[in-house]
Parts: sequence; C-alpha cells; structure tokens
Amino acid sequence: MSFARYRARHVGALPLLIVAASCVPLADAPARPAASGQPAVPVAAPAPALTPPPRPLIRDLILRGTAEQGGAMIGQAPSGARAVTLDGQIIPQAGDGSFLIAFDRDAGPVARLVATLADGRTVARDIAVAPGRWRIEQINAPYRGSAASDADFARRRPAELAQIGAARAMPIESDGWQQRFRWPVTGRVSGWFGSQRVYQGKPGSYHSGTDVAVPAGTPFSAPADGVVVLAATAPFTLEGNLLIVDHGMGLSSAFLHCQRLDVRIGDRVVQGQMLGTVGRTGRATGPHLHWGLKWRDVRLDPGKLAGPIPG
Repeated sequence: MSFARYRARHVGALPLLIVAASCVPLADAPARPAASGQPAVPVAAPAPALTPPPRPLIRDLILRGTAEQGGAMIGQAPSGARAVTLDGQIIPQAGDGSFLIAFDRDAGPVARLVATLADGRTVARDIAVAPGRWRIEQINAPYRGSAASDADFARRRPAELAQIGAARAMPIESDGWQQRFRWPVTGRVSGWFGSQRVYQGKPGSYHSGTDVAVPAGTPFSAPADGVVVLAATAPFTLEGNLLIVDHGMGLSSAFLHCQRLDVRIGDRVVQGQMLGTVGRTGRATGPHLHWGLKWRDVRLDPGKLAGPIPG
C-alpha cells in the first residue's frame, strides 16, 4: 500500500480517537504530569459531603439537678416544643431546646413546668421543691451601709437600684449558664445564703449571697463565662464597688465589697479569668467577697451551683 493511501485511511480516524480519549472519567485518569525530576501527583476524587446525624427525638421534659429552694436545674424540652413555661412564665430555650429554671429562697413546695408542642399538645410536670434551712445572723454594721445618714441613704439608693436593674435587664448572649460553676475565691465562709439578718438590732432582708472572708487585695475570678454588665465607678452605699457578670439565660453573678475592679462594662470574660480584688467597701465589717447569684427575680444559693467551697 502506498503511503498516500495509508495516510488517507488512518489520519481521518484521529479526531474520533482524540474525542474518545477526552471522555475518560477523572477517577480513571492517569496521574497528573509533574515538573521535570518530580514524582507524578495523583489526582484525588473529591470527598463526599458529610451529613450531620439527626438529633434524637425527645418526647418528654428532661431535667438535670435538684429541685430545692435556692437551687437551679437545666432542662431539655421535647423535640419541636414551641414554648416552655414555669408556673405560667415563658422560659427561653437555646437552639438545641435546652433551658434553665431556678427556685427562689422562698419558693413554694410545687412548681409546674409545661412544654407546648407544635401541634398544640402539652407535656407537663409538677416539680416538688425541697425546702431550705435558713439561719439568723446578727451583723454589727449600720443598716444604711456607707451612707452618712438615713436621709443620705434615701437620696442615693434609688439611683443605685436603677443601675442594678438596668444592668440585669440587658439582653446578653452567653453559654456560661451551662457550665459547672466554680468558686471565685476560696476561704472561710462568713455569711450564708438565705440567712435572716439583723443589723445592729434592725431586721433586714435575708442574705442574698455567700460571704467568703479573705484578706483585702485577694484576687477573685469569674465562676463561669459571661459578659460584664455593671462595674461600679464609685462605691454603692451597701454593695461598695460592685461588679455584675451576666452568664446568659437571665442568670447573673454579683460581686460586692470589692477593693478593685479589673474589667469594664461590655467585657467578655471566661471562667477562671481574674476580675478584681477583694475589699471591704460598702456595708462590710471586714474584708470579704459577697458572691450573689440571681436568675430573673430569683435569688440563688451559690453553693447549689458551685458545690461545697474547697478547703
């Protein structure tokens, strides 16, 4: 066969061969040529997308913790619950359906928790709240604290309470409420939550926190993550240098009688971060840190969230 006839027969088939070669799937393709002197780099197929596993279906109200005066519990709503209420008050839920509830020092013996599902059905639980055991404490300090007179106290106190109320009303996003709380300082407990107090013979309200006696200047730390919502620039009549940290879901810590504050309003703090030092400002008979916990209008016992104080 002549070269001209051979070329006419086989060269016409080349376009078909080229098109066929270009249709080889990527997974079957040879390794991509590398630069001279380098090994060939294989072409990897793209990894399949990972689909997160579906959340388990929850059909009941789940609660963790102990129902007692001054205590708190973390709950889980049934799947798809559109609302949760405690004694008729709406309880906010996190994205995964978890929530926080708590019981005041003077809470009644039974609380009713109700979850309303998307179709209108309800899941309810009656919670038996155990009573606390409260002391009576005699305090050798004037009822009006650091105010110069009763008139001075009456003049200054409304503005102080307004600052505290505004700070606790701020909407704060934080997951600190889900953590296991830690004591901000350790030492001798000199004042117990819930105790009825008498100030130089004049009855006052019950003690809203726990007092830990330590030397002035002792650093104290954040018991859980949160956001600073109040850092007093001047001592309050009763609280002295006051710091409030919001942990989310309406739960906040208050630290009273501080000597120095090392954080400012708006600061995000993490568990264990130093916040300031202990002092004896405001209504205090000696250096100590008063740690108070509040959920909405409910006063809580710090020992119920943090456990027994170490040492």
